Amino acid sequence: MPGMTELNNCPAPAKLNLFLHVNGRRADGYHLLQTVFQLIDHGDTLHFTLRDDTALRRVTDLPGVPEQSDLIIRAARLLQAEVVRRTGALPRGVDIAIDKVLPMGGGVGGGSSDAATTLMALNKLWNAGLSRQELMDLGLPLGADIPFFIFGETAFAEGVGEALRPVRAPDCWYVVIEPGVMVPTAAIFGSEHLTRSTPLVNIADFSSHSRAAGFGKNDLQQVATKLFPPVAEAVEWLSAYGDARMTGSGACVFSAVATEADADAVLAKVPAKWIAWKAKALHQHPIIAKL
Repeated sequence: MPGMTELNNCPAPAKLNLFLHVNGRRADGYHLLQTVFQLIDHGDTLHFTLRDDTALRRVTDLPGVPEQSDLIIRAARLLQAEVVRRTGALPRGVDIAIDKVLPMGGGVGGGSSDAATTLMALNKLWNAGLSRQELMDLGLPLGADIPFFIFGETAFAEGVGEALRPVRAPDCWYVVIEPGVMVPTAAIFGSEHLTRSTPLVNIADFSSHSRAAGFGKNDLQQVATKLFPPVAEAVEWLSAYGDARMTGSGACVFSAVATEADADAVLAKVPAKWIAWKAKALHQHPIIAKL
């Protein structure tokens, strides 16, 4: 919309990996994966306001995340450079504020989701005109999860996570526990104990089993639970209420339940030492309706 100067309350939802298999490793060191990404209705919220200059600024302080290395600013820079490449003109700068809810190092895609929302919102605010696929391609070098958030729906993912196909998953609620540790992705993928040879599955295997508890497994969980005992403790505790597993490279642990009331019942029993929350499965990224 010409003349638009701000976009507020832009959602950046979390994701869960309903399973995560490591099938091999490429020559460049990247791991070959299969997973199902599930969006859930719990996440960060971003606010974008155009500036009168060309500076890109994060106006919210995030402890431990320097502004210039934040994926939000790096994503904005990438899109700004692409606009210059296409038009020869530098778009107006942006102030970006964030209501940060998602934990860092939690395996729920917080930083990647923030970056994806930034790309989608600025594409609109700058009238850049990139297609969804072009935004996905632009975001991939910043993080393998970013294309999924731009893809914007439950996805069966392969390759390094960038080969995406829509898939149906259970319409349920999730209980998620934050065990209070930050798990560095590199430490998990770099471990000599990581299984890298799980046999390939196909999308039909998942679809035919998706309403049963616990399709597949998370190959990263065995490594993370050894290195970070609080993750193992959370998995063990939550397993009393259903199939519990870690998402991504950790640290968050989740279990699917049928209803919100079921989620509330489990949450009422979670030990006070952990942060825990409930979230409903989303079929589509909520920013799509906004943009």
